[in-house]
Amino acid sequence: MTPTLETERLVLRPWRDEDAEELFRYASDPCIGPIAGWPPHESVEDSRRIIRDVLSAPETYAVVPKETDLPVGSIGLLFGDAANAEVADGEAEIGYWIGAPFWGRGLIPEAVRKLARHAFEDLGLRGLWCGYYDGNRNSAQVQEKCGFVFHHTRENAPCALMGDVRTEHFTCLSKGRWEILGDDAG
Repeated sequence: MTPTLETERLVLRPWRDEDAEELFRYASDPCIGPIAGWPPHESVEDSRRIIRDVLSAPETYAVVPKETDLPVGSIGLLFGDAANAEVADGEAEIGYWIGAPFWGRGLIPEAVRKLARHAFEDLGLRGLWCGYYDGNRNSAQVQEKCGFVFHHTRENAPCALMGDVRTEHFTCLSKGRWEILGDDAG
């Protein structure tokens, strides 16, 4: 079962069916999904289906500012074949997005740091991967802020949900580096 995690400004909690309207509010924005590799949501019912089929996966969280108590984004750990990166046993890929009205507030770096701490301390992972497509500078900056370092680029990477191919850059954060960086990374 996915636990609830808290930071100074956020609650990271499992998605619920009743979150569908809020999910649709942000995930229907064409500035959000396509750059992250998924199509904009088309209806509240589409968002409800995605909560049930995708966002209900273990270690997948709604990003909920304490001030509103409503989800504004998502973050999660992907293991094995669910990941875009080639993750080994003891590793996971971290994925995230946040609604455009919340960009630039440092909420996703705060969520990434908390999830990294959870991954290393509670789940005993030894490494985290993260990726971003060409042009997604915001995602690259989050990864840099959180201590991830560039590892490799994959050209002509298939983006199945969007039906195209892209250039994808991968970064990683080892448990050892995370421990050295301390609160700057987690």
